[in-house]
Order: sequence, then C-alpha cells, then structure tokens
Amino acid sequence: MAERLGALLVKAELITQQQLEEALKAQDTVGGRLGSSLVRMGFISAERLAGFLSEQFHVPAVELSAATLDESVIGLIPPEVAQRYEVVPVKRVGRLLTVAMGNPTDLFALEDIKFLTGLEVQPVVATETAIQEILNKHYGVGKDLAPVREEEGGGEDIEVLEAGEMAEREEEDLSELIALGQETPVVKLVNFLITDGVRSGASDIHIEPYEKVMRVRFRIDGVLHEVMSPPHRLRAPLTSRVKIMSNLDIAERRVPQDGRIRVRVDEKLIDLRVSVIPTLYGEKIVMRILDKSGLMLDMTELGFEEAALKNFLKAIESPYGIVLVTGPTGSGKTTTLYSALSRLNSPDKHILTVEDPIEYNLRGINQVQVNEDIGLTFASVLRSFLRQAPNIIMVGEIRDAETAEIAIRAALTGHLVLSTIHTNDAPSTVNRLIDMGIDSFLVAASLNLIQAQRLVRRICSNCKEEIVVEPKLLEDIGLKPQEHLGIKLYKGRGCGECGNKGYRGRIGLYEVMPISPTIKSMILERKSTAAIAQEAREEGMIGLREDALRKLTAGITTVEEVLRETAAF
Repeated sequence: MAERLGALLVKAELITQQQLEEALKAQDTVGGRLGSSLVRMGFISAERLAGFLSEQFHVPAVELSAATLDESVIGLIPPEVAQRYEVVPVKRVGRLLTVAMGNPTDLFALEDIKFLTGLEVQPVVATETAIQEILNKHYGVGKDLAPVREEEGGGEDIEVLEAGEMAEREEEDLSELIALGQETPVVKLVNFLITDGVRSGASDIHIEPYEKVMRVRFRIDGVLHEVMSPPHRLRAPLTSRVKIMSNLDIAERRVPQDGRIRVRVDEKLIDLRVSVIPTLYGEKIVMRILDKSGLMLDMTELGFEEAALKNFLKAIESPYGIVLVTGPTGSGKTTTLYSALSRLNSPDKHILTVEDPIEYNLRGINQVQVNEDIGLTFASVLRSFLRQAPNIIMVGEIRDAETAEIAIRAALTGHLVLSTIHTNDAPSTVNRLIDMGIDSFLVAASLNLIQAQRLVRRICSNCKEEIVVEPKLLEDIGLKPQEHLGIKLYKGRGCGECGNKGYRGRIGLYEVMPISPTIKSMILERKSTAAIAQEAREEGMIGLREDALRKLTAGITTVEEVLRETAAF
C-alpha cells in the first residue's frame, strides 16, 4: 500500500519523487505509515492527503474534530482492534456502521470489523492525526493518558516503589498493580501492554524511542507487529516504570541492564525477562514473555519427521555423549532441550542444568543460574557439577572453548550432555568446535548427534484457502517438477482468529545429523563441512529446506515462510 500510495501522490504532483524516497527512508527508521511520514516531514498537509485519498478511492472524507461521537458506538470496536488498524467508529444507522480510517483500502481491517460487530461497514477518510487523537481520548489506556499529555513530565514523579516491591512477590496479581496506581496513567499503560502482549500470544514486547516518536511492537509467531505509538513525552516515565517493576537502577541510563518481572494475567503466572539498552534517543526496552502454560514438552508435537525424531530420541536416551542443538535466537532450541529433559526426567536420574537465564522451572530438575559478576560462569558451574555425580547435564549455551572442552570431557566420562551452539546448520557445527580449539579426536569421540532447527508459521486453519503458485517458483525453491505436479498449496486469508495475519502458531523445521562411524572418521580426518554434509545426506539426513518443503506440500506453511527461514541446499 505504501509504495502504491507514494506512486499515486507523485503522479498527481502532490509530492516529488525525492520527497517520496526521503519519506520511505524515514518510515524504515521510525516505523508507522507512509502518510504519517509525509505529513510529519511537511511534504503534504494532513488535510490535503485525506482529501486526495477521498477523491482517489471515492470514499467520503470526515472532519473528526467536528464530529460528535457516541460512546455506545465507540464501544462497538474493541480498543486493541481500533489501535491495531487505526480506525474510529463514527456513527451507526441500523445495521450500517461508519468507520473513519486513514487507509480506506485496508480490506483486512474492514472484514475484521464486520466480523466482530456483525454489521455492514462503510469506510470514510480522516487524517491520521485526528484518528490518533480520538483513539487516545476514547480508548482504554489512551483515555487515561490525557493528564500526562497535559503536563510536561507528568509521569516523572510517580511514587511506585511500593508497586515495585510487590512485583517481586511470587503471587502478585496484575490487577493489584492497576488498583495501586489508579492515578498513574503510565502504570496503566505498562500493565495494558503486558496484558495485551500475553493475550495476543506475543513472545516479546519491544518499546522503542526515536527522535520524535515512540513505537511499541509485539513479536507474534516470530514476526514483529506494531501495535501502538504512545506520546513521545511518556518515554522517560514509561522507562522508569518498567525499571521499577524489574528492580533495575532508574538513575543508570548509560549501560545495559537486565531484570525480571513476575505478574499474574488471566490466572496465569507470567515471568517477563527485561532487557534495557541505551540508544541514541533513549533506552530501548524488550520484555520477553515466559508463559510456562504455553511450553510444549511433548516431542511428538514439535514437528519432527518420524525418522528424525527416532534418531533424536536414540541420541538423548544414550547413557553418555553430547547432543548439540543449533540455530539462531528464537528458533526453539530451549523448547527442544526442555522437551528432551522432560522426557528423560524420572526419580532414578540426577539431572542438573546451568542456564543464562533460567527460562522455565522444571520440577525434579536442579537448575543453576549463571552470574558472571560473582564468577558463576558456565565453565565454573560445569566443573562443580562433575563433583555432584549427575546422570544428565544441560548447558544452556556453549559460548567459548573452555565451556566446550569441559562439556565434551564430561560426555566422555559417562555423562549425557545436552547443549546449544550458534551455527547455521548441523554439519558446520563440527568444524565450529574444532575452530574453537577442541581436538578433532575429542569431538569425534564425544558427539552423539547434532540438530539444527528453525521455526515457521502455521497457516491459520480458520481462514486457510488454496492458492495457485507458478511452477517456476516451486522449482526455484527446490521442488522437482514431478514433486509439485498435482499438489495443493495454501495460505491464510486473514480473519479475526489470527488477527488478520493468515498465520496462527508455529512448527519446527529440523535437520538431524546422527554421528555415524563414517562421520566420526571424517571428523578425525578433518574433512570439510561440505563433505560431512554430503555423507550425512547419503545416510538419510533431511536438510532444513527439505523439511520445510515437506511442510509446504502438506499444507502446513507457505512459500514465503520457506524462503524466510531456510536457505537453498
């Protein structure tokens, strides 16, 4: 839509090509819509832009500042939907609901509102500034931000130390924090973001300051979506509130800080891992949502192909050796390891883990949190573990040669070791360990299996529809002509259940490489990664792209997801 709108404005000579390019660059930097960038940069007035959209798409324009809005009509659209699509219900006549929008061509928004309200929807055009003012005034948290907007620094002097202390209690309820800060709009804003993030199924909440705007994004199914743009003057009080809740130093703004928050949302106990880093225009906050109720520990539900799962289970059920899981951040490595530990956990086994941080508490397993400030490193904890006679050890991540060497030697002395490492695929992990300084004979002798993995989004089952894809594209991504003849491919149209994204949930892609006697010999001979990969494929290993194509042809995911998460082999 952005490129189409820009081209139309240039064609109508309302902006120049150079202005369009500058606005697109600004949009990439601070986010938001193209129209907002053009207005903010002074290239076109908000009123002229709304008038142009009205003429172009034959949709009436409305002056929201002069409109009288009925609260009963406002209540027809939930706050999160109004904020997501930047829409305002203006009036209702019978079964016809008139909705003000900055983008009257957003069919997903119109269909979602129609589904939610059960009414016919008629769009009208309004300026994005006017829409945002109405959203802030009438919807949820925005309504409560008015006192803060009216007084500079209104949130700076909030006394919330008692709330910060309460947030450390295990049984803290988010509703108590809201009640405690009824006169503090910033407290309600942070509580709203956490609650909405949990209910939306987000894994992360990103709060990002820029020169003149703020942006809040949720990562849902691995993809970031912008959900809100709070007033910029709330930057300092909002950051302070999060720091208080996570027991961080409010005065320190020059160095990164990490903390935790525990709250209860909808009767679920939620841990949030908080990271604060200094940026050019203030401190950026990321809150990682750790919801144990959503942790999938059944390995048969993770997405393994039958042969791959059989090989992985055989490796983790060995009495000794090392199993490595590799992949980028957010690829599900921790879930895989926790699933393995859950399967292995029994009263007759002694299991120890060293993690940074501990993401989920697992009953019957002894978990240790790394604390480098006091010398509690992966390597030092591992050494101590060996004096405790464990059967199984999990190392959260192999980051350096010292940790790798201790883990491998533990595997050679009768312990099963599970860990993660950062490499692109399973075969390249072998030479990564050797490059870290581990002798090839130790690598060959200790490894049971290496597994690489990624996560792709599942097509929403509620709005799944068949599509036609050019055969050339299918061949380009790795399907042979005889493989794609007659297959059916799908995508999600977008509906209320998936938030109009077309996807709902994720599934794993797995590249499982058992260390066979032949591969052990190749490791000893320092063979190349390509040679090891070729041998593994000949022995039956399925690559990440191949696993993705199987899930594509099974109607689980889309071509876009295959291209986004895997490289051609």
